[in-house]
Amino acid sequence: MLYFILKAAISGVIIAAISTVSRRYPGFGALIASLPLISVLGMIWLWRDRPDPANMADHAMATFWFVLPSLPMFLAIPALLRTGINFWAALVAGCLLTIMLYSIVIWLGPRFGLRL
Repeated sequence: MLYFILKAAISGVIIAAISTVSRRYPGFGALIASLPLISVLGMIWLWRDRPDPANMADHAMATFWFVLPSLPMFLAIPALLRTGINFWAALVAGCLLTIMLYSIVIWLGPRFGLRL
């Protein structure tokens, strides 16, 4: 249980730091957020729990394929905000777009030999 709390605390501190930095320096906060810190931490925790190279390789490859459909959200949200749509509606639309694209990747991936 202590291990879980440690993992959650470290991950939470990173998210809080991004939020705090972004208030004053939005670009720098975005840079920190764009770093694959959570993915790297996830791989470290996974490796510690299950040091299996094949499993880690599958995890890293699946992460790559799931990052791709999340990227359009970061174009859609600013585009919607700039057209006057409120933040919450833009955020929901961006999340729905991402869910739709994730679904497509999950459906198409195995047809192309991807192990997701």
